[in-house]
Amino acid sequence: MTSSELWTRATADRYDAEESETSSAAFLEPTLAFLADLAGDGRALEFAIGTGRVGVPLRERGVPVAGIELSEHMAAVLRRKIDEETLPVTIGDMATTVVPGDFTLVYLVYNTITNLLTQDEQVECFRNAARHLAPGGRFVIELGVPPLRFLPPGQVAVPFDVSERHLGFDTFDLVEQILVSHHFTHDGDDDRYRRDASRHRYAWPAELDLMARLAGLELERRVADWSGEPFTENSAKHISVWRKPSR
Repeated sequence: MTSSELWTRATADRYDAEESETSSAAFLEPTLAFLADLAGDGRALEFAIGTGRVGVPLRERGVPVAGIELSEHMAAVLRRKIDEETLPVTIGDMATTVVPGDFTLVYLVYNTITNLLTQDEQVECFRNAARHLAPGGRFVIELGVPPLRFLPPGQVAVPFDVSERHLGFDTFDLVEQILVSHHFTHDGDDDRYRRDASRHRYAWPAELDLMARLAGLELERRVADWSGEPFTENSAKHISVWRKPSR
């Protein structure tokens, strides 16, 4: 097992409700169009498929999808939506687990590569993607740019969400490239908040490009969002596409 922290049953059961906005058809349309175009007539493999927020509608769009998921609880929620024959899921970690066949697309969305807490494991994730790709296939990652410019000396946390029902802050270990996301979520009608925290290893785009080169992949495109806006020094995240050479 890798260093990824396992999602519990309680977290899995409430995940879809908490991600209802990012699971809507309107929100997902640019993501699905981007991925379906890259998959073409081939198969897609989602690393850390979770509850199927992206994988299920991509399969419904006509793209054959398979998944790898570390948490049996997250996979169980997905299985309530779609059967194993239509969308097979293998329980295992995304850095080493191998599924049969090859794919024109492997993708890893929503900052999930940061669940791997060491550089070595993130490198192995790239190698595992390359292992599954047919020649000419693509590996896609969606990842936020580390918001360190918002962390002046003496400040210990950067807020990423301040809304009526949720407060979110990131704290940073700048030596180990580890951030901890702290969530305070208002679940009920009283004044109590549920507190959760998760650890992540952040990485810069250039570091990911080097990981890709170690895996034999070449950067093909980097954009700021699923709609294809240009990536600039002010972009908060990036969608990066690496290609496996045809020979």
